[in-house]
Amino acid sequence: MAENTQVDVKKLSFERAIEELESIVKRLEDGKVPLEESVAIYERGEALKRRCEELLRQAEARVDKITTDANGQVTGTEPLDVQ
Repeated sequence: MAENTQVDVKKLSFERAIEELESIVKRLEDGKVPLEESVAIYERGEALKRRCEELLRQAEARVDKITTDANGQVTGTEPLDVQ
């Protein structure tokens, strides 16, 4: 795990960040991590969660909804409202 903490969270891809986050969750759930290390990896987990959320927001912002006319013909795109 020590090598992962050296990697800047802001440089991780979504896939890499989620993989590391899952690893942290598993370690914490196992309950075999000393208190000091638990606190440190929990903090890293929080940073990874924020990174994943940021990358998901960016991806959602790039998704467009295809618009069609009454005949089903494509007329263009507009931003996708995911709320």
